[in-house]
Amino acid sequence: MHPAHATAAFSDIVQTLQDYFDGLYYSDAEKLAGIFHTKANYACATEAPLLYLRMDEYLPIVAKRPSPASRGEPRRDSIEAIEFAGPYTAFAHVKCAIGPKYFTDFLTLIRTDGKWQIISKIFHYDILPETAEA
Repeated sequence: MHPAHATAAFSDIVQTLQDYFDGLYYSDAEKLAGIFHTKANYACATEAPLLYLRMDEYLPIVAKRPSPASRGEPRRDSIEAIEFAGPYTAFAHVKCAIGPKYFTDFLTLIRTDGKWQIISKIFHYDILPETAEA
């Protein structure tokens, strides 16, 4: 990939990931619908049985859940790494928190129809210990 194209692609993915974090923080299923490809998969093996959803199953769950923003939760999201397999395929390792769950997400992105979208979200979560009140 030409360096100028790589810089633009990197910036576009960072913006997509920021929109992803915002969608999760505000429980904005409409925003997430624009970030996830309609054929994206969503999977987690942290608990048995395997959790596997399609977007038409996942997005309504997001829309119904109280947002971290509405509960006054601090933002805890970060981009750990972005890697490119070529001009149309990338991988992002990100972290974020919703309630007591701290997520490590492996996101595969594709560039299609002129934009980067998540085609696969595979994640693990840990339960954060309760914070002692002062």
